[in-house]
Amino acid sequence: MPHVVTDSCTACRYTECVALCPVDCFHAAEDRLYIDPEACIDCAACVPVCPVKAIVDAFDLESRADELIALNRQRSRELPVIDSKTAALPTAEARRAALGY
Repeated sequence: MPHVVTDSCTACRYTECVALCPVDCFHAAEDRLYIDPEACIDCAACVPVCPVKAIVDAFDLESRADELIALNRQRSRELPVIDSKTAALPTAEARRAALGY
């Protein structure tokens, strides 16, 4: 199963993950990132660098796995690839604190 970006990325959009992705499977929206499940090779290089633990293997999701895969797939088709680190959103630190990280 592919890795997916969960709702924890919303209002953060940290991009440490995209710089490590060997296949450029991340896509950026105004408020968060998405992973193209067709391009993801499940290398997991992105997982440990996410400051809000928003990237998970879909296999590890007890619920919503199909929903999150579909959402990531749909949004990846609509949004541009992002392959280099950019500044996090101005709301990122507050969101990170609210998530307990």
